[in-house]
Amino acid sequence: MKLSYAVLAAAAIALAACGPDGSEKSGAAAVDGARIAQADSHAGDWMSYGRTYDEQRFSPLGQINAGNAGQLGLAWYFDLDTDRGQEATPLVIDGVLYVSTAWSLVKAFDAKTGALKWAYDPKVPREVGAKACCDAVNRGVAAWKGKIYVGTLDGRLVALDAATGKPLWEVMTVDQTGTYTITGAPRVVEDKVLIGNGGAEFNARGYITAYDAEDGDQVWRFYTVPGDPAKGFEQPILKTAAETWTGEWWKLGGGGTVWDAMAYAPELGLLYIGVGNGTPWNQSERSPGGGDNLFLSSIVALKADTGEYVWHYQTTPGETWDYTATQHIMLADVPVAGRMRKVLMQAPKNGFFYLIDRTNGELISAKPFVAINWATGVDMRTGRPIENPEARYNKTGELFVGNPGPAGAHNWMPMAYNADTGLVYIPAQEAPFPYIAEKDFESKPIAFNTGVDFAAGSLPQVPEIKQAVLSGLKGALLAWDPVNQKEVWRVQHQGPWNGGILSTAGNLVVQGNASGEFAAYRADNGEKLWSMPVQTGVVAAPMTYEVEGEQYIAVLAGWGGAFAFPPGELSFKSGRVANISRLLVFKLGGTATLPPAPEHVQAELNPPPATADAATIEHGKVVYSRFCGTCHGDAVVSGGLVPDLRYSAYLDKDYWFDIVLDGALKENGMVAFADGIDRDDADAVRDYVIARANESKAQP
Repeated sequence: MKLSYAVLAAAAIALAACGPDGSEKSGAAAVDGARIAQADSHAGDWMSYGRTYDEQRFSPLGQINAGNAGQLGLAWYFDLDTDRGQEATPLVIDGVLYVSTAWSLVKAFDAKTGALKWAYDPKVPREVGAKACCDAVNRGVAAWKGKIYVGTLDGRLVALDAATGKPLWEVMTVDQTGTYTITGAPRVVEDKVLIGNGGAEFNARGYITAYDAEDGDQVWRFYTVPGDPAKGFEQPILKTAAETWTGEWWKLGGGGTVWDAMAYAPELGLLYIGVGNGTPWNQSERSPGGGDNLFLSSIVALKADTGEYVWHYQTTPGETWDYTATQHIMLADVPVAGRMRKVLMQAPKNGFFYLIDRTNGELISAKPFVAINWATGVDMRTGRPIENPEARYNKTGELFVGNPGPAGAHNWMPMAYNADTGLVYIPAQEAPFPYIAEKDFESKPIAFNTGVDFAAGSLPQVPEIKQAVLSGLKGALLAWDPVNQKEVWRVQHQGPWNGGILSTAGNLVVQGNASGEFAAYRADNGEKLWSMPVQTGVVAAPMTYEVEGEQYIAVLAGWGGAFAFPPGELSFKSGRVANISRLLVFKLGGTATLPPAPEHVQAELNPPPATADAATIEHGKVVYSRFCGTCHGDAVVSGGLVPDLRYSAYLDKDYWFDIVLDGALKENGMVAFADGIDRDDADAVRDYVIARANESKAQP
């Protein structure tokens, strides 16, 4: 469904005026393809998600540099009205900063002073949060010819008037009866707005869609997983892809959502997308006869004007570990074996850094950038990983503590590439995970349908697993030589889930981390030059811009995302910080100060007595792990963004069932689960929560 706001649309069109070079020259957010292609001539602006079509996240600005970065200070800040993870990269165009926040809200500021110009709330129903695997986050907006575009968590693509924030049109991009969400930033290429979606833990079938930037009409759609062969195929290539699947995968959706990475090569007319994991994760449940399962965990090149398939490279054939290839894709021209190559670079979840010829998909090289144990290397003859046979837990039936786990060796947090140093800067991590196949798996509504037994690997009940996982949790800022495929330097962090990266011509790398520090490093050797405590974890990537001859660095701060939810107490390894959501902007000599952080007062744990028998508690653990743990945390230990159920006031009251089954608190994000569980299940979950609360009280 598309809503049109004709009067406002006409006003926005009237703002536009083109210069002699064909690029937009007047009005708010006057951006087009020519201007993005000439981004270095507009170095003070940051006009698209990765600044340029190649997504390198490198700025030619150098006023702030390795010689004076120690003089950085806070210029201004803005307290946000959402308290969930903040993952967006702001845009700055002609002195105006545009940014999205959690729950898909959008704001525009005077980039020099921080004065709020306008705010837009798409009014996403809070119960939609139950469809999101990884928090109610949003990674950014796109700008084009006087409009700002945002994808909303409930699946809409909305075009806003860049001058006023008023909606011009919106289109529903997903089937609302399914479990789709949008968290990624749109891109605009050749007057088409590109958007994918998420939901591969909840029986989604992935695709990316192009909409007309002017009016929202659909131009093309590319499905990344074949549907029911009996109904035919939307694209010819899907017939070939279907030959790599077995069973009746389409009944479970198949997965393959395009929830983040895109890059565009104007000289080739190619759009590159990253494709996600399978649904369920466990391949034996979705494709019982095996197969590569195209295009899961693949980089796919499409013709930007038509969406036609051109080539693909699959990083993890037959993926079964949630090893998405949706992580940041960057394009560059680099010297390889004595000649310049047009390459594509990616460091996806599976732990290998890939250098690929972007013209034809040829693998140039691939090496692990962190310690991994699911494979020993990549066969350069076939381009396939050399798997550890024990890693396929769906075949062995045994527990496999895999490294990386579903959090990945690198997740969505953007990398950066600096051509001056020749290095890629990666927010790398190691986060092992206990994989074991779920017995008698059955897909259910509103459940985490992975085919992995989360209850069997629940940490407090299995001490040896807990020790193996906790001891393996690591995070680092990694400088990687992509041509020679080797580490050059690293900065070790307290744990995983640290922020995205910015690099600049000032020989700088800038990154925030999960323990609440925002810092600048030398790009050539990693020396820390400056840092500031910012009271909360930083997972978003910084950007930089210039107004009236003065350079600024901006970042969204606010702890959240996937690692703040399902891992429970594991998330504390990175720094047990609260969510204090802010937009922070720095400059040389900045003198603004943050207010004191709120004092945390620990509530008293006083649960009812645990009276249920062991079998009931075990059943409750299984149900909790499928339906509740993805938000409320492993073993009922919240990461801090949603209520910790051990402290619930309703553990001994029947109102528990009104909440869990009927959605009494759905406006707060607690959706009704009656479609997936019954009253006995809900009662068993309560018994399990009470048991865990009593265990925690005995061992605080």
